[in-house]
Amino acid sequence: MPRDTNPSGSIFGGWTLSQMDLAGATLAGEHAAGRVATVSIEAMRFLRPVSVGDEVSCYCTLQEARESSLVVKIETWARERGGRPAEKVTEGVFTYVATGEDGRPRDVAPQAKQENGS
Repeated sequence: MPRDTNPSGSIFGGWTLSQMDLAGATLAGEHAAGRVATVSIEAMRFLRPVSVGDEVSCYCTLQEARESSLVVKIETWARERGGRPAEKVTEGVFTYVATGEDGRPRDVAPQAKQENGS
């Protein structure tokens, strides 16, 4: 949408970052079997602009499960209108902490640690 763009017509990096955070939190929440909160973003790289109308996809990989946190690598790919091949536009490493109903950190579900080999 126009409110998500800069004067050159490219999507703001913050919009892309928010989509990545939503995707990563979904994966982390599944592995943690509950609520998670974003605690850090590392190694964020913007490789090329995303234009209005591009189809955007986020791909997430669980890199590590710790006592109460999960580290997720997220790549964002965009495909221009007209069916051109998708290109990687951003990548980053996001860390989420599993939280209880009280908002305090809690242990990650045992299955997440086993899946990650921790």
